[in-house]
Amino acid sequence: MSTETELKLALAPDAIRALRRHPLVTAAEKLGNAQTLVNTYFDTPALALHKARIAVRTRKQGATWLQTVKCAANAVGGLSSRPEWEQPYRDEFDFSSVDATAVRQRLEALAGQIQPVFTTTFKRETRRLTPSPEVEILMMIDQGHIQAGDGRDPISELELELVRGSAQDLFDLAGTLAERVPLMPTDRSKAERGYRLFLGTPDAPRQAAKSTVHPRQSPLDAFRALAFDGLQQWQENTLGALVHDDPEYVHQLRVALRRLRSLIRLFRPALPDSFVERWSEVLRDTAADLGDTRNFDVLLDDILAPADPAPLMPDELLTPLREHAIAVRDTARKAARARLTHADHGQRILGFSADIHRLSNDALTAAADLTTFARLQLNALRKRARKRFASGDSLDPEQLHELRVSLKQLRYGLEFFRPLFDTKALKQYLGGVRQAQTDLGYLNDVATARTLMLDWLDHTPPLSAPTHFLIGWHAQQYARTRRRVVLEIETLLTGKTPWRAGR
Repeated sequence: MSTETELKLALAPDAIRALRRHPLVTAAEKLGNAQTLVNTYFDTPALALHKARIAVRTRKQGATWLQTVKCAANAVGGLSSRPEWEQPYRDEFDFSSVDATAVRQRLEALAGQIQPVFTTTFKRETRRLTPSPEVEILMMIDQGHIQAGDGRDPISELELELVRGSAQDLFDLAGTLAERVPLMPTDRSKAERGYRLFLGTPDAPRQAAKSTVHPRQSPLDAFRALAFDGLQQWQENTLGALVHDDPEYVHQLRVALRRLRSLIRLFRPALPDSFVERWSEVLRDTAADLGDTRNFDVLLDDILAPADPAPLMPDELLTPLREHAIAVRDTARKAARARLTHADHGQRILGFSADIHRLSNDALTAAADLTTFARLQLNALRKRARKRFASGDSLDPEQLHELRVSLKQLRYGLEFFRPLFDTKALKQYLGGVRQAQTDLGYLNDVATARTLMLDWLDHTPPLSAPTHFLIGWHAQQYARTRRRVVLEIETLLTGKTPWRAGR
């Protein structure tokens, strides 16, 4: 058995020429001519191997046939490490060399049932890079496609496989390449993409994963696990936003960035100051790069769409405002997509992943009790929100926004630490925080839309009538929601907490 450690990077087809011209690539040893690889993946009709997270494939490489067995990879930030067994293939499967007993027994039991499921066909260029005498890395550029039935999906990837050195050397090399070439880490293997194509599983925006922290972890170990979850949400929604028009990809990308910023703030006592300062700033700037696309989507879907001028006003009253908002939104989307394709976006994801891998416990943080740490941090978040909750009637839109940010940070903290206090009381409390945040979100959306529309009037006076109608249409709901949310928040921020000691 060997262990394959590689860093997988998505590579736009029009960026391959720039990659080949990179000084590190031109100086690298070219290992033969490009080869066409034809891989066939096998499984049972019920996909028993896929469910067991085992991949079985044959590969035709020139006149040579190989059989490969791979087990599930632990993939984060594009970096994966997995056991694999490779040997010559002679017209039938032979699993005797698989030295993991449970894997071999499962394969032998299913050998009579396995059949072709999908194929990957791609041209591979291979180069050997030796950044230092202690480091050897194979660089593979793959271009081709995945085929499953009538379905077809393109392949354009760069794989960096570690021969000698450490995983950090892969990140260092990728970071240097990404200075000139737009590269994006991806955790989806060709096999995973093939199964998705075979099953007809559509792409969908990636939402935040449920927390899996446990009391035996140190605060730093818990941070690392939660940060990798956030990193995957950031990665997958970035890749999705580049090929899909669904605005939810950009929304979930922004959610990932907000959650990561809140996570760093929450775990600040367990993190190096340099890490906190660097990534708080980078994540904030990355969110700002996406512009106001989300604000325009909300204006169209949540503020404009529900409003109905009839019967007192003509149906077409809001049409000029809607058309203007769509035009501005489309321009903002185009700018956001351009930012995502820029090389520095991939660099940021690579850098964040590398820095998380680099974090290590010192004696103090390793000995810290995670549950105690969580209580202290949740108390601090609640106290901060309580300070921002002044007298209900005096809260202006800006203060309501600040209160919303505080409650959002409290909500994220509760979600991060929920497995440590998984009680009915905490579930109810978290539900109350989410509802209050939803109500505050509506108030903020109306206030933001109002500002946007009034700004447009400076340049487009004909929008005055629909703008003032829309603001007036939402006025009553705004007032009712504001009164209700003040009562909701007062209940949440006073009295006992469900994460106190003894619970």
